[in-house]
Amino acid sequence: MTTSAQMSFAPGAEVLFLGRPHSIAQAVDFDEVLLRDLETKQVVRAKLADLQMVKPLPVAPRPDLLSVDESDWSEAERRKAIILPLLGQRRRTRKQVVARAGEFGLHANTLYKWLKAYESDGLVTALLPKLQRKDKGATKLQAEIEAIIEDVIKTEYLTMQKKSKQWICKEVGRRCTAAGIAPPHENTVRNRLKTLPAEMTVAKRQGRKVAEHEFSPVEGSFPGADAPLAVVQIDHTKLDLILVDDIHRRPIGRPWITLAIDVFSRMVAGFYVSFDPPGALSTGLCLAHAILPKDAWLAKRGIDGTWPCYGLPRKLHMDNAREFRGQMLARACKQYGIDIEWRPVARPHFGAHIERLLGTLSTEIKTLPGTTFSNVKERGDYDSKGKATLTLSEFEEWLTTYIAKVYHQRMHSGIGMPPLAMYRKGIFGDNSRPGVGLPARIQDEDRLRLDLMPFEERAVRDDGVVIDDIHYYSDVLRRWINTPDPQKPKYKRKFMFRSDPRDISVIWFYDPEISQYYAIPYRDTSHPPISVWELREAKKAAKTEGRQHVDERAIFEAYERMREIERSAQGKTAAARRAQQRRKMGLEAPKPRVGVAPSVAVADDVPLTTPPSIQPFDDLDNMG
Repeated sequence: MTTSAQMSFAPGAEVLFLGRPHSIAQAVDFDEVLLRDLETKQVVRAKLADLQMVKPLPVAPRPDLLSVDESDWSEAERRKAIILPLLGQRRRTRKQVVARAGEFGLHANTLYKWLKAYESDGLVTALLPKLQRKDKGATKLQAEIEAIIEDVIKTEYLTMQKKSKQWICKEVGRRCTAAGIAPPHENTVRNRLKTLPAEMTVAKRQGRKVAEHEFSPVEGSFPGADAPLAVVQIDHTKLDLILVDDIHRRPIGRPWITLAIDVFSRMVAGFYVSFDPPGALSTGLCLAHAILPKDAWLAKRGIDGTWPCYGLPRKLHMDNAREFRGQMLARACKQYGIDIEWRPVARPHFGAHIERLLGTLSTEIKTLPGTTFSNVKERGDYDSKGKATLTLSEFEEWLTTYIAKVYHQRMHSGIGMPPLAMYRKGIFGDNSRPGVGLPARIQDEDRLRLDLMPFEERAVRDDGVVIDDIHYYSDVLRRWINTPDPQKPKYKRKFMFRSDPRDISVIWFYDPEISQYYAIPYRDTSHPPISVWELREAKKAAKTEGRQHVDERAIFEAYERMREIERSAQGKTAAARRAQQRRKMGLEAPKPRVGVAPSVAVADDVPLTTPPSIQPFDDLDNMG
């Protein structure tokens, strides 16, 4: 199913080419299609990069994913589960809609409204309930009933006691009556049970082994990986390679890689390399790289190969590691219709595809200068640091070349053909089965990146907003200064701020009134751009100097002293060179292009007050 949030290349889809409306006749290659001019009927070839969307229908403003109340988010997910069997059906009949609505005690018109909202937007937020003030009491009552149903399902139904659905319905009624609430109809409860994931239900009621036996893949296959992007696996590893800095060409250490693989074709979907340990940032950046087209990536590095793997995966398969479990990643995946599946504990074969790819990459890396090999015995007398010659950017270029021009083109024993050939087969089909067609492309790439960024919630004060002792300000914040919380007027309202830990000189403010992000700079724009890791080091340095209170001035003074020490070191230590490289990467990282905020105007008489101690970047604690 394609929506206004994506550009479709399916036959019949309408696009703009050279400013004129055309329809897709057929795909010619990964990057080229045949178009039919809607007016002249002339057929022409066109590159995907030259196509534009026909102006989409207006869609409702999008709230920030993490600002949505949990009960509203659950209701949106419930609505999607109800309409899911009807989505994308070209010949959907009213009889089918009426039948589906009847299963859940709903009117068909309600389902048509939800279908229209979701199919025009393609995002879970399109199904959020629209609360009406006049119905506030009913809304609160419905929320209480929902809470009771959810608790009974969690504590009574999803247990090894295997209590019947009839018992669950009666227990919901009993609890509602005890709370002085009119109990819902039994069908309401039964319909909620129908929307529970089958594998999770079996695991909770019959045990993990039974669920794995019923839902686990047969030897040599993976459940659901029947087409390109049906299942994408992601994992991390520290590379057996020492890289050098861009300035002094001296060793700075081993990088981490986060890698994504399309299980169906074994194509590399995307990657992210850095000197920072795995965390929310690396996972989000790898996923964004996997989803977005690689044309610009290849062009920037001067690589003439092809890497046609892009698009939203149906399912994301990941390890149970902490960096994969954050709310940010979970909601972002739900928003874009990506199901997350966690690798079962002590079941390593479930991650065999990504681990095999990481093993293949490790073998290739052993041929590079500066390899550390897999262990001391294998390394022998080889001087890894002395032989190191590649910078991080050069390694990225090497890796991209290897992926696009070697790995994708080489025979893969697991599928009996090269990954690119398997991907082509899945996209275009062959004599035995039709292809799924070219994937649709996300149109709002900047919003995708923002949705996958770490976040903070803060109130806007007289002197702007403060995150981790650093002040930020722009006139776009002025109207929100000291705004009371609509639900708790005694407290200040908190707003969503997104940030890129690699460069905290700018944060992105989500304006809830117009559903738009704005870039907010330092309040004191004379401060240099720094990363969150440099910020932490500067704080440590200031405290080491015996400062009782570490404020913004102390932080940047300590930062300048650290830079002076680093400059005087003349590249003598790996730590100093690694810090320089990390700073260079942060400053060069692409920034989302969002709403332009008014010029910064700060009154001289507004004091820099000290906020309460708040731990920043909670999702990234394991990255420091």
